[in-house]
Formats: sequence, C-alpha cells, structure tokens
Amino acid sequence: MAYLLMFVTLLHLITLAMLFIATMEKSWWVWDGTENSDLWYNCRFGNFTGTWLCASSKETEWLQAVQVLMVLSVVFSSVSFLVFLGQLFTMSKGGLFYFTGLCQVFAGLTAFSAALIYTLHNKEILQDPRELTSGHFGYCVILTWVCVPLLLCSGFIYVHLRKKE
Repeated sequence: MAYLLMFVTLLHLITLAMLFIATMEKSWWVWDGTENSDLWYNCRFGNFTGTWLCASSKETEWLQAVQVLMVLSVVFSSVSFLVFLGQLFTMSKGGLFYFTGLCQVFAGLTAFSAALIYTLHNKEILQDPRELTSGHFGYCVILTWVCVPLLLCSGFIYVHLRKKE
C-alpha cells in the first residue's frame, strides 16, 4: 500500500510539472531553430542581439480556448493534489479518494481538449502567412498529449484507492 501511495503521489507531481511546463514554455509550434510560437507569444531569435524577441500572439477564439483549457487543467490538477493531501490526513480509514480522482480526470479531459483543439486548428491559431509545412509541433504539444493518459490513469487510480491505516 505504501508503494502504491508513493507511486500515485509521484505520478501526480510529475504530471503537474509537465502540465505547468507545457502551459508556460515557448514551444508549441516551431518553424526552425530561430522561430517558435506558444500559447502566449510568438518569438524569434535575434542573431544581432543574441536574445529572443517576443511579441504577443494574435488572439483568436481557438487560441483563447486552448489557453483557458490548459490553465484549467493546471488548476484542476493542483486542486486535486491539495485535496489529496488534505484527505490523506483527515479522512477516516477505508475512505475513497473520489473527489481527488474526479479533479484529476477533469484535468486530463481539459488537457485532452486543449491538445485536440491545437492539433486540429493550428492553422487558424497561428494565422501565419508562411506555409505551416515548414514547421512542426513543439515539445509542449507532445508533453500535453503524454500528460492526457497519465492524468486519466492517475484519476482512475485515485477513485479506486482506499485509505488504509
């Protein structure tokens, strides 16, 4: 039981970190090594200055939907972890972690929706005159897709996890 508890806690913290990184980092779409786009900014590496020059992304409905869903996913996962810690110390023996599991499943579903919208509507989100075939998805999209099954699995584990002595 102790190993399962440590495994679920570690899995939760890993997925929370991955969600936070995917939401905040600058690599949702990459054109080449010097240009990329994320949920908040479009950035270009300036060879003359040696720094990243960033401008705010154009706000579209699809981009706002992805932004909101990713932030909600981080919030649901954070709330789930805090509730889990609270239940771990206050719940009576034999209790189930239903609310924690439900929040974690909602985090997985919102991350799934965000990744799906970005994958299917990247042309409308990026609104770039360049051909999108010259670019590719960045590691943040991949992190989000990897997080989805991990979040759903940990949510279902929490639902079936029973508090022991």
